[in-house]
Amino acid sequence: MTTLASRRTGSPALVAVYAVLSVVGLVGTWYFNLAFFAQGGTDYLGGWFANAASSSAAVDIIVMAVAACIVMVVEGRRLAFRPLVIGLLVVLSFVIAVAFTFPLFLALREVRLRRT
Repeated sequence: MTTLASRRTGSPALVAVYAVLSVVGLVGTWYFNLAFFAQGGTDYLGGWFANAASSSAAVDIIVMAVAACIVMVVEGRRLAFRPLVIGLLVVLSFVIAVAFTFPLFLALREVRLRRT
């Protein structure tokens, strides 16, 4: 008998959705990052806290990134991901963008669930 939980794990459709979101997160964030530097921007982190609206968004992303990294470490260990993969995802969350790494992690998680 197939349960609802088993039908929702390891889904190829979810892998595709997460992969698309990961690419959108990579391209979307880096389009604006590169535009910032191309315009002569020098205080990148200062821009995060330039006003109340950007400060709110910055705190939102920082808290989300930390929570996502905790999930990646805990769930990655539970699913026996290689420590190097988990560490790389955590580091890249802060170097590239959590909008890229967290959906990538979710795609990798779905692949792992499908294999088990």
